[in-house]
Amino acid sequence: MDLSVVVPTLNGRERLAASLDSLAAVAPGAEVIVVNGPSADGTTGMVRDRDDVDVLVEISARNVNVARNAGIEVASGDAVAFVGYDYRVEDDWYAAVRAAFEEGAPVVTGPLRRTVKGGATSQGPERRQIADREVSYFNGRNVAFRRGVLDDLDGFDEYLETGGARDASHRLAGMSVPVEWDAEMAARRKSEATDGGVADRELGWKYRALAYRLIKNYGTRPTVVRRTLSHASSDAVAAFRDVLRGDATPTSWAGNGRDVVTGIASGVSDGLVARTKDRSPRRNPNGVSARADRAVARYDRRTE
Repeated sequence: MDLSVVVPTLNGRERLAASLDSLAAVAPGAEVIVVNGPSADGTTGMVRDRDDVDVLVEISARNVNVARNAGIEVASGDAVAFVGYDYRVEDDWYAAVRAAFEEGAPVVTGPLRRTVKGGATSQGPERRQIADREVSYFNGRNVAFRRGVLDDLDGFDEYLETGGARDASHRLAGMSVPVEWDAEMAARRKSEATDGGVADRELGWKYRALAYRLIKNYGTRPTVVRRTLSHASSDAVAAFRDVLRGDATPTSWAGNGRDVVTGIASGVSDGLVARTKDRSPRRNPNGVSARADRAVARYDRRTE
């Protein structure tokens, strides 16, 4: 197995360096591709100074799915993995990937772990029954594909700024391609403080992406409507509790509701258009084959 590892990054120089160090230690035989774009923290110089990165691709889009597809375009391995720039692969990661493919897995994923005070947290496998599909989700920061599967998917849907991996999980289920889980294929990051929720400016896009990927993959089924409204209702109740506690204002709650409704409407409309454009099982009108102008610069040690 010849493995290519794609690492998309954006303004994360120090964490990227740690991630690349882990890949160099754990998977020294892998082809490493960094897709940077557009960072303003010296990432380009740091990567070009390293001799363990085979290809650096510079892009102008601040979209991780564009970055993933740009990496797919230049990857030469018969298997392609994706690792988050802020994650370090653990010692058994490469061996787990190799073992999974040797056993015939088309796609393999594993846990993302966070180092916290007093220990670590870890994800388990996530599966859902949606309509007639058993969907096994993967996280785009720790997953590996056989190249043929990626070609059949045509990569990731670049319409999506978030939720691209979940969309690909739905599409894999629609193509009857299983996603294997291996607890030894782990990647880890240090925990960082967050606000614990979705920022107001992101809420509309969250529901736009949710509606888009459900409509695109399943059409206007009652199941799709029910799942979308269920997500929106849960968020509305949680936000209203914030109002009751004094952590938010009624005005902000109403504004969030408007963003959700607008996002759902946009996602439904765009999802119907995408479903019409690509009626094949891969359901990806915005994939790798849709364009050839992602890279604004490329530095390839393989040709030196």
